Amino acid sequence: MDWLQIFSNTASSLLGPATIAYALAAIGLAVHFGYAGLLNMGIAAYMAIGAYGYAISVLTFGFPWWLGILLGLAASVVFSFILGIPTLRLRGDYLAIVTIAAAEIVRLLFLTTTFDEFTGSADGLSGYHTSFRASNPIPPGTYGFGPWVYNETGWWVRIIGIVFVILAAAIVWALMRSPWGRVIKGIREDEDAVRALGKNVFSYKMQALVLGGIFGALGGVVYALPSSVNPGVYVTSLTFFVWTALLLGGAATVFGPILGSIIFWLVQTFLSNVLPALVQSGVLPFMSVVQAQTLRFIIVGVALMLLVIFRPQGILGNKKELTFVK
Repeated sequence: MDWLQIFSNTASSLLGPATIAYALAAIGLAVHFGYAGLLNMGIAAYMAIGAYGYAISVLTFGFPWWLGILLGLAASVVFSFILGIPTLRLRGDYLAIVTIAAAEIVRLLFLTTTFDEFTGSADGLSGYHTSFRASNPIPPGTYGFGPWVYNETGWWVRIIGIVFVILAAAIVWALMRSPWGRVIKGIREDEDAVRALGKNVFSYKMQALVLGGIFGALGGVVYALPSSVNPGVYVTSLTFFVWTALLLGGAATVFGPILGSIIFWLVQTFLSNVLPALVQSGVLPFMSVVQAQTLRFIIVGVALMLLVIFRPQGILGNKKELTFVK
């Protein structure tokens, strides 16, 4: 087994676009669930809307990349209103069921051949990188050290993604220390009490849904920047993985989603490298390489269950901030 290569591949995921995309989506979930108490199980829909909104804006309408991102975020705001107006009066499990169904509807809409001209159907979308890469100020070449060596395009994607994460974390940090944030956290604890104080609970929930959805859509954009948009990515398991990252770091924290996403992808990359190597070296002779790749999801699932049982507030979470959905 080449342990040096395994650890190098694992370390490279620290700055991977997928890690950054998960961090943004998990920050959005932190706003929804950690602070507002909204059990949203459809974050994959927001990521898909952000990615497709960006790609369609560039490919179909010829907009520059930055305007495409803004239109993708605007699409997520529209989706939040469509989703939130009939559902935000639901609580707990009922809201979870509705949001996971909405995410599947969105995925199937992008998958159907009815809108193939715009969405590419099952083939997805690609070839929308020209304006984004043309705006890259980094000279052509390869930069970095150790496992973090990328060309100018790779760094440009990562820099944009990291800037988005910093902005998202700063916005959440500032808002949750404002009067608005105190109302949101009050709704999480007891929305009837907040309503008794004269606050419009539905309006505040909608604002939280919109804000978290924007961060989720940004995660989808970053996920799509390096390669292509494929409807097979935005499945239910994507939502579960983002939830895993959120709970790992801490739901009601600002930096917990970022830390959780980093740890999640470090573990995923490590297991995806080490388990097949163990099979090939004869340490796990009772399974194939394909089965070993599947085993990593089982290990992550068991780890998530243990986390929920023994440390439900996450690594950075405060037990006093833990929300139990009634």
